[in-house]
Amino acid sequence: MPQDKADGIYIISLRHIYRAGSRIDRGRRALRYVRRFLERHLGGRVLFDPSISMYIYSRKIEKPPHKVAIRFIKLDNGVYKAMLALMARR
Repeated sequence: MPQDKADGIYIISLRHIYRAGSRIDRGRRALRYVRRFLERHLGGRVLFDPSISMYIYSRKIEKPPHKVAIRFIKLDNGVYKAMLALMARR
């Protein structure tokens, strides 16, 4: 069971997104992976800030970044807000 966290930062690696599936939907798979990662590690519902998807799609849908740093804040019981923490290096 995940611990109850109020806020923090996760650096999520997206390198395996490049190996699985087609090149056309890598960006969509990266967003789904980030959402599932945060729900699994935080144990609640996650609301995304648009900056996350803008950063993942910044190099087009076929070439998402290899790492993304996500900052989360607890809003309510079991509800978290996720936003881009910083631009991670490639």
